[in-house]
Amino acid sequence: MSRVESIPGLVQQLQSLLIELNANPYPHVPNPPKCKKRASVALVLRIRPTFPDQAGYGAARFDKHISPQHKLESFFSQAWVQHGDPEVMFIKRAAREGDRWTSHVALPGGKQDPQDEDDRTTSVRETMEEIGLDLSQQHSQFVGNLPERVVTTAWGKIPLMVLCPFVFLLTRYDIPPLRLQPTEINSAHWVSVRALLAPSLRTFERCDVSDRLSHRGGELLRVFLRLALGQMLFAAVRLIPSESVYCSSVRDFIPEDSKSIRTSLKQKATELISGDHAASGSRDRPLLLWGLTHGIVADFLDLLPSYRTFKLWSWPTFSPWDVRLAVWLITYSFRKRKLRELESGLGNSPTIIEAGSDGTGPVESRDIHGVPHRVDMDGLGLSNRGKPLARRLRSGAVGHMFDGYYRLLRKAIAMAVLLRCGAGVALAAFILQRVRARGRNVL
Repeated sequence: MSRVESIPGLVQQLQSLLIELNANPYPHVPNPPKCKKRASVALVLRIRPTFPDQAGYGAARFDKHISPQHKLESFFSQAWVQHGDPEVMFIKRAAREGDRWTSHVALPGGKQDPQDEDDRTTSVRETMEEIGLDLSQQHSQFVGNLPERVVTTAWGKIPLMVLCPFVFLLTRYDIPPLRLQPTEINSAHWVSVRALLAPSLRTFERCDVSDRLSHRGGELLRVFLRLALGQMLFAAVRLIPSESVYCSSVRDFIPEDSKSIRTSLKQKATELISGDHAASGSRDRPLLLWGLTHGIVADFLDLLPSYRTFKLWSWPTFSPWDVRLAVWLITYSFRKRKLRELESGLGNSPTIIEAGSDGTGPVESRDIHGVPHRVDMDGLGLSNRGKPLARRLRSGAVGHMFDGYYRLLRKAIAMAVLLRCGAGVALAAFILQRVRARGRNVL
């Protein structure tokens, strides 16, 4: 067996990225008025030793008094690290009825408790509670943070919480076994950064968005929108874990008999009326990274100096061909302009004071002039993510691509509905005319 087919220079560029993140933290985002909740997630990295360097693996001991930068440099100077495979920890949430995010892929983390000292403390505590990984120990190095996000209601303007992503690096591979919290976590997975960057693993997540387009219209309007618009397609990454840990105490750890889990006509009708949220909790559901967790990871990957990761992302659209065509036509010039701006380097915005994203709604960020930017909940985000002036790494590519996209998307939906209505009226008129003509011929 030989060493893994790694991306040239990936470990070295990851080292540079982590040192830059440590030296240039993103600013703190205060809570908006009437919004008191905060939450934090942990993006946990490790280096997997590869054959034949496994034989030379050793857990390095670092002087606790040295600076984080020197600790990172010492860690990455080891031979097994230089030839290793960088990985990110993901969790699959437990299946819970009525939970929109049931069985979704996420980063470990959760809401801030009153006793938490700060946002970083929240990420450490939640990671320990959810998967039993202690990020306060010596084998874990806090690196820095990613842009903080103000999470709002679906396609709305009401702030729900501020989400704060933090980056940690495990400096040893043989950490204690994970202990998963069965009420919250179904499984935990280590996924190679190479897989996150692989074009062959790009796919789509289908999502019912009728309830997000009709907040006050009732179930009848939701069913109409579900029939008219189908499902919304969001960019996603199919995760192929290198190592997985499953919670064996959950009810669906051992699958039921195949006959008992076949989808009946009644279940299909229920999904049509109430949406497809229940179906998302299936154990057979593939591991898909999408939505705002995808956005957080995209923020991180986009900072890798030599990888133009925005070329891997896709624009959200809808499943029906006519709606998809309307979206393509209305957003065509917008998409071309955004890509030209990114290619020419205009996509990098100034330093943002606050930026954000996580699970349930659009995200708001502000630039140095205090002008808010919007980020939608299930896309990759619309915020103009920026970079400190001292940082030479790219930032904001994905956010810049989506800034203003959803406004055009709503126009495309309206156009598609009008075209359908017009086609329906024309067809009805044609049929009526034929019926009348046949009647006159009979007489």
